[in-house]
Amino acid sequence: MFNNKSILITGGSGSFGKRFIQNLLDNYNPKRIVVYSRDELKQFEMQDYWPTGESSPMRYFIGDVRDLNRLKMAMIDIDYVVHAAALKQVPATEYNPFEAVKTNIIGGQNVIDASFSAGVKKVVALSTDKAAAPINLYGATKLTSDKLFVTANNYKGNQDIKFSVVRYGNVMGSRGSVIPFFLKRKDKDVIPITDSRMTRFNITLDEGVDFVIMSFERMWGGELFIPKIPSYKILDLAEAIAPTAKHDIIGIRPGEKLHEEMITKTDAINTVDFGDYYVIMPSTQTLHGEKFINESSSNKGVMCEYGFSYDSGTNDNFLSVDQLKKLIEKI
Repeated sequence: MFNNKSILITGGSGSFGKRFIQNLLDNYNPKRIVVYSRDELKQFEMQDYWPTGESSPMRYFIGDVRDLNRLKMAMIDIDYVVHAAALKQVPATEYNPFEAVKTNIIGGQNVIDASFSAGVKKVVALSTDKAAAPINLYGATKLTSDKLFVTANNYKGNQDIKFSVVRYGNVMGSRGSVIPFFLKRKDKDVIPITDSRMTRFNITLDEGVDFVIMSFERMWGGELFIPKIPSYKILDLAEAIAPTAKHDIIGIRPGEKLHEEMITKTDAINTVDFGDYYVIMPSTQTLHGEKFINESSSNKGVMCEYGFSYDSGTNDNFLSVDQLKKLIEKI
């Protein structure tokens, strides 16, 4: 579906953007790939690896999602948009709340408005498990962003454009996550643990990219896609990385949960199980429910039962210590 298409990735110089671009170049023949981000150093480094030129589909735009006019310029003749730009560090967003609002909420609305103006066909916004029943500002801004992208389908009129959202858990080895933190301390005698009961969802970067591509293929507009992914226990992760280290229990940080959620009991009322992923349908009727359930996937969907929820603590798929070791070796 990406052959001879033009794709723009906001936050495209980040880890997801770079892996997504590599997938596009390896498996498709895109007309143009536009990296839109505000990090000039990362873009400079990317151009060493993926140079521009007449024979290259690569293009690089310095810009911020807070700048609507710059977004509109970058989206000229773009077919598909992946919105990956965000302020994501929980402590930083707690300390600088309105900066997170400007990037994650106002920036998200700017992406929507620019997509309408440019005549984009499909837009997928990346979300986070922290947007489900949020207890920190980052999660609250991403939940608001999710609502903006889902609801954008309500006012598209006759315009041929679709907006959907992808929500998944912690990307293994991503910056600021617990795995790099533990790896830096694996040779020390003591490793800090926030809470021995803690669990987290886990997805690799490649799995995240593949899921986004699948969502582009299957989206009708208005869905919130959620993959079925494994969980791990924080103590198992510590054992996989530093088996001889003692544990120093330091307590949960502000804005942190014991178990991450991706579907709340309230969300479950509108959630469809498609076998290897879930879809939270919009509460407004932008999707034709029965038709979507029966025809949007090769697997017929099933509505989730009342009271269902999907969190990392009650997940039926947990990674073992050996499985964690093998995955960490590949980072």
